[in-house]
Amino acid sequence: MLGIIGIGHLAAALLAGLHRAGFAPGEVLLSPRGRAAEMAVRYGHPLARDNADLVARCDLVLLAVRPAAAPGAVAGLPWRARQVLVSACAGVPIAALDTGPARRMRIMPLTAAEVGASPTACFPDLPEARRLLEALGPVIPLTSEAEFEIATVSAAIYGWAQDLIARSAEWAAAQGLDPLVARRLNALTFAAAGALIDSKHEPMAQMLHELVTPGGITERGFQILKAHDVSAGWEAACDAVMDKLKGR
Repeated sequence: MLGIIGIGHLAAALLAGLHRAGFAPGEVLLSPRGRAAEMAVRYGHPLARDNADLVARCDLVLLAVRPAAAPGAVAGLPWRARQVLVSACAGVPIAALDTGPARRMRIMPLTAAEVGASPTACFPDLPEARRLLEALGPVIPLTSEAEFEIATVSAAIYGWAQDLIARSAEWAAAQGLDPLVARRLNALTFAAAGALIDSKHEPMAQMLHELVTPGGITERGFQILKAHDVSAGWEAACDAVMDKLKGR
């Protein structure tokens, strides 16, 4: 059985993804706090008495509390051998999670798990968690915790991408395009760019060079973005997130 500790916004999205992927109500046990009662009614999952009861009953435990609360949330619980803790708490190293004989792994899912579209980074890649991760979307196994920390920055980029989609759609609507059309067009445009890059092996710089026609509209937009030093700002934002993840 899968148990989930910390039923907030992220866990609600993950539960929607699990439901979509065919997880039965009785396969998932919820800790009794946060939005647990709401999720129990929505999907039919049972509630544990407390976190100790949940750990005692589950072989796979997903931790989705706020990062600052993560070490305390797992301390002193009845962990056992052959059990796996799956932590979705950004910036919390494996060493900070005391689970005794139970194995530990880190994942970084996105709320797109709700529609089975979350590219989920993980370390280490434990087979016991594969069914869970594959229900959320593509699985991205990493070879070290240092790699995982770098990959976690993508979770912030996911939010920035949504902001770019929203800004682009709002601009188009202000110019006269139907707002719903603008929203769908821009969302699918970003998805299309990602899908093309993911499906090809050519260097990304080469793909972009082939796309940008001299004197064309894409080049003109790049000229304005360069004049505003957007690339430097983007890289600075990534650096700042990495520093935060490392506790700097």
